[in-house]
Amino acid sequence: MDLIPQQGSAPDAFNPANAIAEVADFLGDSVEPADFPQTILRFRNDRAAASVGLETLSNAEWTSHFGRFAPLPGSLPQPLALRYHGHQFRNYNPEIGDGRGFLFAQLRDDQGRLLDLGTKGSGQTPWSRFGDGRLTLKGAVREILATEMLEALGVETSRTFSVIETGEALHRGDEPSPTRSAVLVRLNHSHMRIGNFQRLATLGLKNELARLVDYALRHYFGEEGGADAAPRLLRHVVARTARLAAQFMASGFVHGVLNTDNINLTGESFDYGPWRFAPVFDPGFTAAYFDERGLYAYGRQPEAIHWDVAQLAVALLPLAEEDTLVAELNRFSDAYGEAIGAETCRRLGVIPRGKEADQALAARWQQALVESRVPLDQAWFDWRGGALRKTADAARYDGEGFGAFRALLAPYSRASEDGHPYWQGEHPCTMLIDEVEALWAPIAAADDWAPLHAKVAAIRAMGAAMATP
Repeated sequence: MDLIPQQGSAPDAFNPANAIAEVADFLGDSVEPADFPQTILRFRNDRAAASVGLETLSNAEWTSHFGRFAPLPGSLPQPLALRYHGHQFRNYNPEIGDGRGFLFAQLRDDQGRLLDLGTKGSGQTPWSRFGDGRLTLKGAVREILATEMLEALGVETSRTFSVIETGEALHRGDEPSPTRSAVLVRLNHSHMRIGNFQRLATLGLKNELARLVDYALRHYFGEEGGADAAPRLLRHVVARTARLAAQFMASGFVHGVLNTDNINLTGESFDYGPWRFAPVFDPGFTAAYFDERGLYAYGRQPEAIHWDVAQLAVALLPLAEEDTLVAELNRFSDAYGEAIGAETCRRLGVIPRGKEADQALAARWQQALVESRVPLDQAWFDWRGGALRKTADAARYDGEGFGAFRALLAPYSRASEDGHPYWQGEHPCTMLIDEVEALWAPIAAADDWAPLHAKVAAIRAMGAAMATP
């Protein structure tokens, strides 16, 4: 039974889509969601839902669509598990795909953008291999915290749309078992990964590769295909992913698993496993215990993302001359440099003064942070507005590195008055690993969700304070 009005009587903001049907014949497999023993609604993102016209759903309707996966009218008639390959820690793996998730629906937001609703923990698919297709409740809670924090910090990210506890006892080797289970729905601009293109190129499916390039240009970048479609697509992806790399560095975020199947075309971070926020600006800080070489360490993330985009360029070789693709790929360094300057100014709350000046400011800021090992979130907080806060611990900024930074910062003007109450406090809102564990503990021990909800509210208050006027 459909639990939202049919298309003729739907709310004005609800705009379902099924664009993926254009490429579904070679891109994915229709699958059935798991039949869970329970569906207990734990988190619904009404702010995100309002942007797509779904905030008026009752809890029962919400649970039917996002726990039992009754189709959204006018969107996909059945979930689609996408096929892709990927470099995982630089090793090529052709045996992957949507193994515990699927594309559930497409729809357009209040700006007319095509968006995807994808799942995590929704059951087995043809690409599950030996996995059970499930997600732990703790993993879902961690994804709520990651996406809320990143969104508040201005990072392009998927949004955790829904979390529903499913009543199964899961066994995992990396946490106490059995543990509780959940199904998560995420909302983002694109479910399309670099790995989707790698698969088609590896299998020699040139016509399908060209169709996917045209699909991506049309639906994500508002352009039609043509003889130069592949390099144009690469140019967009280079710009978007360079910006994402800069946002990671400016937010102190370490994704942990920047494989090519975890990089999408629109430059949004998604799929949060062993993520961490760095306590200090430590380029060698890693998030995943299994990243023994530090391949995806904090300071190596721009390099890692650039490498991933290079694999997209390789996959596009059947459609374009190598020199044209290399030329587009080589734009990454400049795009990243410009983006890190802009992101540094945004987080400091100052008006940019030009690419060269902003890049120099960013480089000096990072050097001072590395030398001083000042808590990273506190440093951003203390220097908000282009000058050291009077209430800050000034002694920690007395070093030579911060002296040089002050000199570069002096000509910059404050971007806004920052009158939000958040800036009147002494300490920033943070999300370090000990806090994550502390928020999970009352849920595990007493099913107490109040601390989590309070933290989400605090994060959103920080986001409101940081929003550019």
